[in-house]
Amino acid sequence: MSVSASSEVNQTGGAEVDPDVTVTPPKERRRVLISSFIGALIEWYDFYLYGIASAIVFSRLFFPDFDNTVGTLLAFSTLAVGFFARPLGGAIWGHFGDKIGRKKMLVLSIIAMGICTTAMGLLPTYEQIGILAPVLLVFLRLIQGLAGGGEWGGAVLMAMEHSPSKRGFSSSFPQMGLTGGILLASGVFALMTLLPEEDLLTWGWRVPFLLSAVLVVIGMWIRLGVSESPVFVAAQKKAAAAAAAAELSGETIAKPRAPLFEVFRHPKMLIITILLVIGPFAASAIYLTFATAYGIQVGFTAPQMLTATMIAAALGFLGQPVFAIWSDSIGRKKVVGWGLALQSLSGFLLFDQMNQGSLVGLYLAMCFAAAAHAMCYAPLAAWLGELFPTHLRYTGSSMGYQIAGSIGGGLTPAFCIALLLLAGGAPNSILVAVFMCAISLLSLVGVRMAKETYKSKL
Repeated sequence: MSVSASSEVNQTGGAEVDPDVTVTPPKERRRVLISSFIGALIEWYDFYLYGIASAIVFSRLFFPDFDNTVGTLLAFSTLAVGFFARPLGGAIWGHFGDKIGRKKMLVLSIIAMGICTTAMGLLPTYEQIGILAPVLLVFLRLIQGLAGGGEWGGAVLMAMEHSPSKRGFSSSFPQMGLTGGILLASGVFALMTLLPEEDLLTWGWRVPFLLSAVLVVIGMWIRLGVSESPVFVAAQKKAAAAAAAAELSGETIAKPRAPLFEVFRHPKMLIITILLVIGPFAASAIYLTFATAYGIQVGFTAPQMLTATMIAAALGFLGQPVFAIWSDSIGRKKVVGWGLALQSLSGFLLFDQMNQGSLVGLYLAMCFAAAAHAMCYAPLAAWLGELFPTHLRYTGSSMGYQIAGSIGGGLTPAFCIALLLLAGGAPNSILVAVFMCAISLLSLVGVRMAKETYKSKL
């Protein structure tokens, strides 16, 4: 049974809640949050699994005619293809998510992601079918990127629009799904690296990709039982009532423009959104993807690097809700800003410890990077949604997030390899650390430009 919105505000405090929005009962809200977490976990398990495989095996399986560094560069370049498809996916999913609802598009995205990842696990290698192998790999990565482009925005909006008075905390569930997916992908792949190398390259690398099918079935079961966003439903009812009133009075209402057109018609908010996200995305690509390949080059083993990644992802997983709740209390700008300042320093510490060959130092530096990243990343889900009105929220937040992901997450691993080659190869990593610092400071510009929204109504 529904309760009044004003009742929830009085009981919980926090942001203002629109009195026209039906408040989701606690039991259903919990299912929504679990659904958002599971969906994001599957998305990022699938997406980062590709990044781990690119760092460890894809250079040998799909680009064997090149030396190790160039092969890794090519594998990371195919990683970027998926990221560059994400903005288009965000535009498509966002358009229909703002038009027909969040839930329908989320169901489609999780199915498409699962099919692509499972198909990757069945691909023949270069040795078996030649050049067609990397071509098929890139094609599947492209479709995976299109599907992933719509998952994050919809999951975040479902979480925050079902729990409008605690938006930072609620939207941290899909953010936790990101680190949870990375943790799961790293753990599963780490187990595979314990196999003899011949078995890993023959069949072991396929197992983590095929497991995606099991995760998708679980995610679908949970997601189909979730109701549509009450904020979206309220907005649709208001629009329908306004149209009916205008028809009775004989007034003519202009046909609403497509959400994507409206977002680009007022580009300032989109630019701010891109700036906010690009630093955290680039940093995560460096310490969770590029660092694996770099660490192996300077003498660490693949299991050691994957263990470091899992420790960092676990810390990030635990830190997401803490920093998100903090942003509900003191505001998004402060928490994100402090996190970015710490993140700008983390690259210097990380690569210094790897170059020294210190395993304990590696783990501690990865933890520092993960904590800084969680601080600046956790509040972004709520902040991006709050920057846009309901009828543009899915499109605007998805587009900004995915464009930043394409640049920060997609290009960064390959760009860092290029910086490494420019500097003479490992262990000359200073240019990579400087880049990580610079792009974190660039996001601080976005923090300065963005308005504070943590107490505003949706």
